[in-house]
Amino acid sequence: MLEILELSLIGLAMGLFGGLLGLGGSTIMIPAMVVAFGENQHLYQSSAMICNFVVGISSLVPHWKSQALVKPVLGSMIPTAIVGILVGVAISNMPLFEGRNSVWLARCFGVFLIYVLIYNCWRMFQPARPTHENAVAHLPQSYRFWSAAIGVVTGIGAGVLGIGAGTITTPLQQVFLKLPIRRAMSNSAAIIVAISWVGAIYKNWTLPEHGIAVAESLKIALWVIPTGLIGGYIGGHLMHRLPRNVIRTLFLLILLLAIWNLLLVKPR
Repeated sequence: MLEILELSLIGLAMGLFGGLLGLGGSTIMIPAMVVAFGENQHLYQSSAMICNFVVGISSLVPHWKSQALVKPVLGSMIPTAIVGILVGVAISNMPLFEGRNSVWLARCFGVFLIYVLIYNCWRMFQPARPTHENAVAHLPQSYRFWSAAIGVVTGIGAGVLGIGAGTITTPLQQVFLKLPIRRAMSNSAAIIVAISWVGAIYKNWTLPEHGIAVAESLKIALWVIPTGLIGGYIGGHLMHRLPRNVIRTLFLLILLLAIWNLLLVKPR
């Protein structure tokens, strides 16, 4: 019963912060699973990819309704992101990360969270860019190339770490496509939904290679998804209404705790 309660709370936090900050939610879910149950990175990543897809849909709905998506960018980004996530999952299944060495995936995740921490600190002090009514007209001429390149990087990161990769694709869109933050985050929500199901199928298919039953991954997802949907729906709506710095400050504190635990985690 306690395990079910812990998974439900993890799902709620995953969905809420995922919706508020344009993340897939596994940035919260995977470290929380390590803290609650110990290291088992292949299992957690498999479950997280399932959850990213289902919870991501609830976060995507308000972005779709507010017409914040930049469809030409997504048209170039999604195909390469799908290829990227297949490559990323294949990398995560390499002998380098087999058995007790899966702890290195957890530590890689901790290093990735250091980047997330620095990025969010930087964003707290950046002025908001204007949201153009016609975002397409303000795209650089080479936006198709940069969108495709961002898709590859996003997909590989999502596949290796089991993340939704909003923390990768959002800043890259800001830098290379000059998109305002809300447009970039809305596109990120769409990318998460578009590619996470591909990664989920591939990663869960290969779980037996690591001595893990697919049923274990599905069981975790079963308990995380319902509260994740609630949190994602609330977070996606609040994203366009609440001051973000207070929420981000809390998120940074959670990140510090997650980084500490992931970098010091011991093999199972």
